[in-house]
Amino acid sequence: MQKIKGSTQFRAAWWRGAVIYQIYPRSFADSNGDGVGDLPGITARLDYVASLGVDAIWLSPFFTSPMRDFGYDVADYCDVDPIFGTLADLDVLIEKAHGLGLKVIIDQVYSHTSDQHAWFAESRSSRDNPKADWYVWADPKADGSPPNNWQSVFGGPAWTWDARRGQYYMHNFLREQPQMNVHNPEVQEALLGVAKFWLDRGVDGFRVDAINFAMHDLELRDNPPAPAGNGIRTRPFDFQLKVHNQSHPDIPAFVARIRALTDRYPDRFTVAEVGGAEPDREMKAFTAGDAHFNSAYGFDFLYADKLTPALVREALENWPAEEGIGWPSWAFSNHDAPRWINRWAPEGARDVYARMVMLLFLCLRGNAIIWQGEELGLTQVDIPFDRLQDPEAIANWPLTLSRDGTRTPMPWKADAPHCGFSDHTPWLPLGADHAALAIDQQEKLSTSMLNATRDFVSLRQSNEALRSGDIRIIEAQDSILVFERKGAQQTLLCVFNLGSSSINWTPEQPDKWRIIETLNAADRWEIGAYGAVVAEAII
Repeated sequence: MQKIKGSTQFRAAWWRGAVIYQIYPRSFADSNGDGVGDLPGITARLDYVASLGVDAIWLSPFFTSPMRDFGYDVADYCDVDPIFGTLADLDVLIEKAHGLGLKVIIDQVYSHTSDQHAWFAESRSSRDNPKADWYVWADPKADGSPPNNWQSVFGGPAWTWDARRGQYYMHNFLREQPQMNVHNPEVQEALLGVAKFWLDRGVDGFRVDAINFAMHDLELRDNPPAPAGNGIRTRPFDFQLKVHNQSHPDIPAFVARIRALTDRYPDRFTVAEVGGAEPDREMKAFTAGDAHFNSAYGFDFLYADKLTPALVREALENWPAEEGIGWPSWAFSNHDAPRWINRWAPEGARDVYARMVMLLFLCLRGNAIIWQGEELGLTQVDIPFDRLQDPEAIANWPLTLSRDGTRTPMPWKADAPHCGFSDHTPWLPLGADHAALAIDQQEKLSTSMLNATRDFVSLRQSNEALRSGDIRIIEAQDSILVFERKGAQQTLLCVFNLGSSSINWTPEQPDKWRIIETLNAADRWEIGAYGAVVAEAII
């Protein structure tokens, strides 16, 4: 690799173009030897995270929970589950992160709670208690069947009968995750109170989970059937168009209330998770102007079978630098989506391909969210059925790919028990090849994926055009992807070869460009398989 760092140090808002490192607390580092990662374990490893050069960490849920969906079923929004530690442990984590120059972003789950939450216990106790309307309740049809045909994401009807109220309650996910009635102003106030609790405690922002599920159709109309597609339908949920149980037009008004609160605190950041078949409209609505979320979390790459220039073009061109259009955030993998290295990397060329993908990722316009282990080239693990933890995978086995395979523990030391993650058998097994990818092994090699990631993050942080500049796609066909990043003080040309054969791609004025980064490029514009060139315009 060849690198000449850019000279510009321009900075917009800290989050605009930020590199964010997602941490799954259960699987990052175990400090007390119970086989499950925890907050003190994260704190002890923050120096490693800071060494990557990232701007922030995003912590997946650590709240009090019965762990039916591993923290996304919240039983107490304002406390830490004992398996992860205490509020005091979180305070120490935040203080150390800030001391290292790292912002701290946490998940917020506003569409549902656990059925163990005190709010739901009160709501289900009667039809006339103070929280009776805090969740979505409905009478049965005359024949006793559920109020409508809505289906849950994890399989089966989105309704569960509750004898105490003589009604059904709604749940878009597990039956243990009852749907909140976010139409209710009291519910909105309670959720804003949760956000304020964490802002006052020093967190720097929120990733808001499944926000497009936050409100439902008050008339409870049936969803229409989905047209037959080419994919395998593994759940009843796949047979419907989800037009009434989610994506309500009143959601942006609630988003604006969240933004108004976060704006009372300096330098806070909000990013929305918006999934679904056609999320673009909602993502734009949830990030429009200066009154909604700062960013939205794109799903374009998370489940793609193949990385192509056309896919990159389509994803980036959906987020033009125009007035009123929000700022995108990208991830190639996460705690729900299978690792991209297994989906995309060709056999026999995994290492060089992985470096090319990481460089491409960090050259895109938008925030770059690195899922823990991506910087190591960590692979997806095939979890046997008897070790599965993921409720969706268990319910739909073997057709639904387990989320567990991407959530496996971090390998810290190749020769230590369980690769240094824990002294105890971990809650999920490590992959057979993970010891060879362990951090202590990669630290020793200047050419490792870990050190390549550090180089590419540094390149992004050192060049204003990569961090916050506009993007213009020049070519995106076959295996060639070429785009220009243009900032206020700098223009960069980024050329990627996504194919297995060498290419020669020369700009119209080659002498105008000074190459600042190369990957598998033998000559100035002769780019080998899975290679890349990044060049700066000479002023």
